[in-house]
Amino acid sequence: MKSSIFVLGAATFAVAAPAYAETSESDAAGESDRTIIVTGQHASSEAKRRADATPGGTDVVTHEDYADKSLVSLRDALAFSPGVYLQPRYGQEVRISIRGSGLSRGYHMLGITLLQDGVPINLADDNGDFQELEPIFFDYLEVYRGANALRFGSGTLGGAINGVTPTGMTASGMYLRADTGSFNTWRGLASYGAASGAGDVWAAVSYDHSNGDRDHAHRESLRFHGNVGLQIADGIENRTYASINRIDQELPGALDLPTALTAPKTGNFVNDQARDIDSLRLQNRTRFSFADGQLDAGVFINAKSLHHPIFQVVDQKSVDRGAYARFDYAAGPFELTLGGEARFGDVDSRRFVNIDGERGAKTFEAKQEARTANIYGEFRFRPVDRLQVIAGGIYADGQREQHLLFDSFAGGATDVTGSADFNAFSPKFGVLYEPADGIQLFANYNRSVEFPGFIELAQVASFVNLDPQRAWSFEVGTRGRAGIAEWDLAAYRADIRGELLQFNVGPDIPASTFNADETLHQGVEAALSIDLGEWAKLRQVYQYSDFRFKDDAQYGDNRLPVVPRHVYRAELRLGTDTVHVAPNVEWVPQGAWVDYTNSLRTDGYALVGLSAGATVTDGIDLFLDARNLLNEKAVGDISAAITATRASVVFYPVERRAVFGGVRARF
Repeated sequence: MKSSIFVLGAATFAVAAPAYAETSESDAAGESDRTIIVTGQHASSEAKRRADATPGGTDVVTHEDYADKSLVSLRDALAFSPGVYLQPRYGQEVRISIRGSGLSRGYHMLGITLLQDGVPINLADDNGDFQELEPIFFDYLEVYRGANALRFGSGTLGGAINGVTPTGMTASGMYLRADTGSFNTWRGLASYGAASGAGDVWAAVSYDHSNGDRDHAHRESLRFHGNVGLQIADGIENRTYASINRIDQELPGALDLPTALTAPKTGNFVNDQARDIDSLRLQNRTRFSFADGQLDAGVFINAKSLHHPIFQVVDQKSVDRGAYARFDYAAGPFELTLGGEARFGDVDSRRFVNIDGERGAKTFEAKQEARTANIYGEFRFRPVDRLQVIAGGIYADGQREQHLLFDSFAGGATDVTGSADFNAFSPKFGVLYEPADGIQLFANYNRSVEFPGFIELAQVASFVNLDPQRAWSFEVGTRGRAGIAEWDLAAYRADIRGELLQFNVGPDIPASTFNADETLHQGVEAALSIDLGEWAKLRQVYQYSDFRFKDDAQYGDNRLPVVPRHVYRAELRLGTDTVHVAPNVEWVPQGAWVDYTNSLRTDGYALVGLSAGATVTDGIDLFLDARNLLNEKAVGDISAAITATRASVVFYPVERRAVFGGVRARF
């Protein structure tokens, strides 16, 4: 499977290569000046314009914002994106949450729609695997928090993250990047883009190897991303994308609290736990442009193989396919977006006795089938020049079925076979006001609904019919620039019913999921950048997260575990593009609760780091990324428990002290 995915993907791309293309999902026509870091500034400017026309929390993060980082995971790209909670666990495994989405999900991802070049990569049951979004490939990332992500067909609590790759029009020539550093880490990227006549082609290969900062945390990956297309006729463009991932990751596991604080290098060698992913994703988009708008229509397919030794060896082979369309229209004071998508997936799910990471006797086999589909629309009207009102909604339905073929654990019990059907409509209302040039005030009120996937429904011993998670959310905020300051500030409150929460059953057993009764998520997302002078710029992000039960029969008004109330990050960049240094800090003044009974809370911490860059000659840059310089020992992430003690194996230490460096070159 591993070699065949690469052969099939390379062959597909080779066949498509003669057909060149014109733009990526968020590209705008025309050329612009490019630097070694920013390969498509005109495209990200158009994305920024769209984000600023949204009455709620949005952010566009360009490659320039994180180019001096060693890009292991989305955390390295989105650390300064307001409202995005990202905590490393090990290697490329991170906890990702926006406004408490997937709050207790300690692996994979829930409650956020992931896209690449505007095409959803979530599986058909709506679970996501963020490891397949590799930030080293992207020109920029679009982050739309909460219901603001409606334009991407997302009706989740968290919103959407869209990674946009370069094209031959925005990144012509050869680009090379090489990193090395602590823990025997080696990373490299080679990309090439070209344009000729009616089209262009872009392709890139990356390699990553590291022993990890903990025992039994070795990782290795080889990835390919590329796109080609053709300007078929005036107003008709076509682009084909191919992505191939081969990811091997040993799992060091969680620790008890004393070990996490005194010996964070410790890893778990029992059962040789790992998660190895091989995937091939193909997507094709045709864009029809006309005087007052455009129509995008596309299809996609994702084939994935998962080898996952944990409490048993989980082996899954899945194929997800789907189609989508998105129509944008603007005339005078009126703007309209209409869209829809449908995803269908089949999973061959098997489990085996784990014999030191290898398959023993088969214990479970099932066929899983999923469908998720939606239609959505958003209408925007400007009654006066500086005021915009928005109304929209999304209707979604879904189906999950598991057909049991073999189960030695339950002795063939019928309760492991099951099905669930869901449907919901989620409206959205918003207003955007510009009291002065460069300053915006906004508010929105909306509903979100999240359907459970197989991780929630197909639990180890039975198929559990859980309810969807429903929430009504209110958001108010401002963004803009005045003088030396640029800001993005939003406050939100989400009243949730049936929140999908997880808790650990045992140290090696996948967490179980339950529907909470009523919970409250409220908080503040803030970013503030200050130009202190020609040689100095300070950027800061702050999150306040107040997540709790509401009059729960068992937990009262207890706070929800995992996410701390306060998180602050800051970076002071000193120098110019020719040479600069940027000390940074992450401060968590008080740690998060570990359990739902609020019997144990972790301590706060502060991590100090530094990045730097220098231009050696035209087209060649050096960079440095130093982390946790004071070698702080603390807990960075937690697997939620019902009731925890210091001996509970649910703690993940912060990253140990590390230094990485490298070179970027463009020819």
